[in-house]
Amino acid sequence: MCYVVCSFEPVAPYHVYIVIRPFCGGFCKSWFLLFLDDKALAVRMWTWRNMKIRDMIRAIRASKTAAEERAVVRKECAAIRASISENDPDYRHRNLAKLMFIHMLGYPTHFGQMECLKLIASPGFPEKRIGYLGLMLLLDERQEVLMLVTNSIKQDLNHTNQYIVGLALCALGNICSAEMARDLAPEVERLLQFRDPNIRKKAALCSIRIIKKVPDLAENFVNPVAALLKEKHHGVLITGVQLCSDLCKVSTEALEYFRKKCTDGLVKVLKDVANSPYAPEYDISGITDPFLHIRLLKVLRVLGQGDADASDSMNDILAQVATKTESNKNAGNAILYECVETIMSIEDNGGLRVLAINILGRFLSNRDNNIRYVALNMLMKAIAVDSQAVQRHRATILECVKDSDPSIRKRALDLVYLLINDSNVKPLTKELTEHLEVSDPEFKGDLTAKICSIVEKFSPEKIWYIDQMLKVLSEAGNYVKDEVWHALIVVITNASDLHGYAVRSLYRAVQTAGEQETLVRAAVWCIGEYGEMLVSNVGRLDIEEHLTVTESDALDVVETSIKSHSCDLITRAMCLIALLKLSSRFPSCSQRINDIIGQYKGSFVLELQQRAIEFNSIIERHQNMRSSLAERMPVLDEATFSGRRAGSVPAAVSTSKGVSVNLPNGAAKPSIAPVADLLDLSLDDAPAPSSSGGEFLQDLLGVNLTPVSLQSDTNQGQRSGTDALLDLLSIGTPPAQNSSSTAQMLSSNIDNKSPLDILDRLSTRSAPSAQVSSTGGNSSMLDLLNGLPSSPPMSEGSGAGHSSVTAFESSSLKLTFNWSKQPGNPQTTLIEGSFTNKSQDVFTDFIFQAAVPKFLQLQLDPASGNTLPASGNGSITQKLRVTNSQHGKFIQLF
Repeated sequence: MCYVVCSFEPVAPYHVYIVIRPFCGGFCKSWFLLFLDDKALAVRMWTWRNMKIRDMIRAIRASKTAAEERAVVRKECAAIRASISENDPDYRHRNLAKLMFIHMLGYPTHFGQMECLKLIASPGFPEKRIGYLGLMLLLDERQEVLMLVTNSIKQDLNHTNQYIVGLALCALGNICSAEMARDLAPEVERLLQFRDPNIRKKAALCSIRIIKKVPDLAENFVNPVAALLKEKHHGVLITGVQLCSDLCKVSTEALEYFRKKCTDGLVKVLKDVANSPYAPEYDISGITDPFLHIRLLKVLRVLGQGDADASDSMNDILAQVATKTESNKNAGNAILYECVETIMSIEDNGGLRVLAINILGRFLSNRDNNIRYVALNMLMKAIAVDSQAVQRHRATILECVKDSDPSIRKRALDLVYLLINDSNVKPLTKELTEHLEVSDPEFKGDLTAKICSIVEKFSPEKIWYIDQMLKVLSEAGNYVKDEVWHALIVVITNASDLHGYAVRSLYRAVQTAGEQETLVRAAVWCIGEYGEMLVSNVGRLDIEEHLTVTESDALDVVETSIKSHSCDLITRAMCLIALLKLSSRFPSCSQRINDIIGQYKGSFVLELQQRAIEFNSIIERHQNMRSSLAERMPVLDEATFSGRRAGSVPAAVSTSKGVSVNLPNGAAKPSIAPVADLLDLSLDDAPAPSSSGGEFLQDLLGVNLTPVSLQSDTNQGQRSGTDALLDLLSIGTPPAQNSSSTAQMLSSNIDNKSPLDILDRLSTRSAPSAQVSSTGGNSSMLDLLNGLPSSPPMSEGSGAGHSSVTAFESSSLKLTFNWSKQPGNPQTTLIEGSFTNKSQDVFTDFIFQAAVPKFLQLQLDPASGNTLPASGNGSITQKLRVTNSQHGKFIQLF
């Protein structure tokens, strides 16, 4: 073996090397030939054209990087293109074989599609075989070039060589389009009666493709298929049965025909196959042709569904297959599964269905997870047909809930949920709750959701409901959704005789499972509402153990919860509310409660800070109103709450002005609302908040609230001290639209002075930020908890209403806001801010920025300047436009 290398320079500036590849015994065609002229440089690459497919595969596999592989493929494709352009027939089949391998690697090969057609048109079998293989691999039914091959396929279908006929049928069955199906259906129908069984089998498979593409042709195949169902050759019989099944799906006429003419014949075939002796060519694990078994059972299921006569004719053979088939091999289990599915699909036969469900029960004891999974799926379908038969396997299904495989656990849990009824709810819930203690963390979420749903749906009595929910919250409270403990609180409020039992049970539970946050929330809420029952043992039941709890013990639970690092913002806010309520229920502990609340007056969390400041002020300065504010929640209607959870009850209740209405909580609201609790739980119509802390600003139980106006127009200018408190807590009548300056001033102060004690500052007469001057020249100090003065109404029509407020004043800076309303546009407020420098230094680069809640839209105009002169010798003004999208609706502050 040697190499020959020649070098010459025929024409400058080219320098060409001719490399002769290794050779033995003489030169081969593996060389580069260079042609030069004045226009082009053409290189014919005989080396790559001559490379065999195995050499190309070896070269691709030898590539160490993707770039090397792409280089080999690119060079090979170039050689194939050159050969195609020369129309070289000697290497056409080799080129197409290479293209098929390159196509399987994912590279584009569309340039070789026409080569498939040329090879199919060749007379020889080897060329046709490569051509049809390339046609099936490189093309699909969406290619337009496929229409060019229809005539060639038609000729091959009528060819005298049965192997060429088989090639054409195979290609047609894989890539047949609707147009080709219409053109070639007569030839395929004729070949269903061909002498060779392999051709009949391929023709049947091709017919399946044709009727799927063109269902209108189904009637042409009905009679030939009936003949195929009498075949002795198993390959032809399997394809004939499948074609029969597909015909029944696309044609009602074909279904009725096969029911009347072929049901008995198919039953006989199944009986012969089931009772046939050992046949080596068809035997799999001791079972004769399980594939044919399964096909026959499937077509019998189609024929028997909805037809009592056909179902009666196949009952005996189905019972025989179900009882005699071995279940220790996978092939036997496959047959049994199809037999069970057929039994459950055909018309009613109680004995057969019990037999089928018992087979599924045996599947549940199998060690193979796949078999157990399909058995659980089938039992979920069977429970709608025969629930009693499935109930007999309840113990086995419960064991599957404890399985290590997550798919089986989840499916078994779904099945247990379907098995629950009024008679077995207690034992099944007990089993699931006990398993909750040892279940995996990733499974606790699904398991708790199912248990809670079962308890809510089938609870026989409220005390059992409370006990089961406490067990769930104690074991997996962190996996429980908020709706669950909301529903528990609704049930407790409606069970007046169980208030004491519930609060004592929650007290015991939170002592041992204080890390479960939803349990802590429910316990804190109940202690705040029924704390005196916990201490005095009111309503103690015979089944309860004696429990001694002092006021200090009850406070310890709330204090521990609010200081726990695992508790979030919602829980701590609820603890603050519970402390406020306990300050009214436990007067002797008011100082301790006040000290606990006071620790959060400097909290970095604005929600906790605001609650602490306001609650602290209520405890210290307004004890005469505290009992009214902290009174017990009204009863919430269970049906309405459940309906709202399901979305079947509207969230808002429309009312008429000055008329008492029956609200969903069962209490009638008078025209002037009494002092209610701080969370507005008695209001069913307050607006849902738009801020991020929405859960604190609406009903604790998630009830959507919308504003209700209950005062008449004659009472708008007459407000008592209690009415002012109601306005602050959004419990009473909202301010009139034409008297909104006071409310706007309050909102301004609250937004700008959240770090301060707003209730104290506004009630201090010397605070400059509380000085309000109106156009009438009146000035008054505000005490939000001791009464609001009546502000003179503004005339919207005249637009003459103007007010000013000193929003901020210090030793160095003073900020004054003047606002007014435009006539006919009450929702828009025009504000002019005036900034004055009181210090001895000049302020430069002065910028004013403002933020508003989501329901307001703020537009800032450019300021009059950016330099504030010293000593009040000048000021900067800036205009603001605020649009209130909630105009006419009062905004909750709590």
